[in-house]
Amino acid sequence: MTLRLCPALVGALLLTGCVAGPDYHRPATDLPVSWRLEAPFRVSEPSDTLTKGPWWNRFGDGTLDALETQALDASPTLAAASARLAQARAQVAAAEAALVPSLGFAGRAARSKISQDRPLTNYQSPNFSTVQNDFAAAMTTSYEVDLAGRVRRTIEGARASAQQSAADFENTRLLLTAELATDYYTLRELDIELDVVTRAIALQRRSLDLATTRHDLGATSGLDVASQQALLDSTLTQLDVLHRQRAQFEHAIATLTGTAAPSFSLAADIRTLEPPDVPIGVPSDVLERRPDVASAERAMAAANAQIGVAAAAFYPSIILSPTYGLESASLSTLFSASSLLWAIGVSIAQPVIDSGRLQANLDFARAGYDVTLANYRRVILTAMQEAEDGIVGLAALERASDQAGAAIVSAQRVLDLATSRYEGGIATYLEVITAEQGLLNAERLAAQLRGQRILTAVFLVKALGGDWPGPAALAKGTDSTRSVH
Repeated sequence: MTLRLCPALVGALLLTGCVAGPDYHRPATDLPVSWRLEAPFRVSEPSDTLTKGPWWNRFGDGTLDALETQALDASPTLAAASARLAQARAQVAAAEAALVPSLGFAGRAARSKISQDRPLTNYQSPNFSTVQNDFAAAMTTSYEVDLAGRVRRTIEGARASAQQSAADFENTRLLLTAELATDYYTLRELDIELDVVTRAIALQRRSLDLATTRHDLGATSGLDVASQQALLDSTLTQLDVLHRQRAQFEHAIATLTGTAAPSFSLAADIRTLEPPDVPIGVPSDVLERRPDVASAERAMAAANAQIGVAAAAFYPSIILSPTYGLESASLSTLFSASSLLWAIGVSIAQPVIDSGRLQANLDFARAGYDVTLANYRRVILTAMQEAEDGIVGLAALERASDQAGAAIVSAQRVLDLATSRYEGGIATYLEVITAEQGLLNAERLAAQLRGQRILTAVFLVKALGGDWPGPAALAKGTDSTRSVH
């Protein structure tokens, strides 16, 4: 029997080089060769051959650096992504285990009685009731001959899924750090606005004192005092609204850093917000740097492998299951040569009629790949849109911020002139109120634009996939090996 099985086994093993389903090839994408740049934007050259580090360090804010470190250590969202990555890697190990035979041990010890009244197997041989022991110990082996590449496609899909989980982890990390930076710089922009409004309130109180004094001296009517008081009350209302907005962002930062909101606080800081120069490279860099693009591409590879798994179901399933062991009715003779037993066999299963189930599974897998392909193209288009929005927006906001600075100078000059004219008795107090409101609006607009500039820089860093190397690192990294996601 063993000799007759050998040719069949050899033939099956020779066929294991065949793998069902299409091999995966990353689809080509139609990308522009350059961005549409506007002055005063500066072009640099990022490189994906170097490890992306803590991009937030580029902003030179020690408080933000500490918050980002705390968030990476304590964020439950990032911890969940890390656990999913560990699951995916464990699935790879489980799938790869199918490449080698499984070995097991089976033992049995029983004492049984056979019924005398059981059905006869031979009319010439009557049944007898017997009581006997049964001791057995055997090594069992099972191995699936990967005839159509089902195991290999399963491993291929598991590896792609693990790589996708790794990209998802990096994407979660990028989104977490970007959201934290966005909330932090929004809070800092509100600090600047609060400072502007507080200084405006102090100015308006002095103006109210001046109007009150002139009214007491009979130089002006009570309308000037009432108008200035109304302006002051309106500005005080703006102050309360800004405090509420700041508290909300402070609470959001607490949650992102894994801290309970009631026990978290950030002191006010009114330093000038200046974004770093963000290198933009060429559009193809986005495909290599953004982890969400890498995740979408790996999802395609995993879906392609599932097509192979579904196609392999059309081919025979061949399982080798040899057994070697001992069996005896007495423990004293269990390890004797006469108790030896062995078996070698092959089980083959070939679908014949399944009413279209296997074809439906294959069609489902192919449609699943088409879904991931469409999602990959959508992610690329979104990446291009976000990067271009950031580039155009940052350039426009830089010009607008310069204009806002000039507007503050002009508004301050108008207020000085209006105050002098009022004190000289040649202008109404309405001119002073209008000038004060104009200065407040100009200063708040400038603060908002500075905040939007740095927020847009954060958005652009996220759109481009994270950190970038410095000039020295770029020169060193030109000969390094390109990483594969």
